[in-house]
Amino acid sequence: MIKRTFVLDDESSAYLDRVSERTGMPKSQVVREALRLHGQQLGRLTDEERERLLAAFDRRVGDVPDRPREEVEAELAEVVRARRAGGRRRA
Repeated sequence: MIKRTFVLDDESSAYLDRVSERTGMPKSQVVREALRLHGQQLGRLTDEERERLLAAFDRRVGDVPDRPREEVEAELAEVVRARRAGGRRRA
């Protein structure tokens, strides 16, 4: 293990003391566990963010046209042909 030195404000220090006492874990273990849990949370959406994005998705789903697969594939094939031919020709 590597020894580190940190400065905590009074409130954080008191909280660390309480958690350590309540759990029976050494303060260093409390800090390690807190860092591990915090690291797991990074990159995760908050409940509010998730709800906002799901609502946006639900709004967009209604905009997706209900077309036969063959029609979509034919349109995509036409786009590919146009791109390979140098783009759409204009008269």
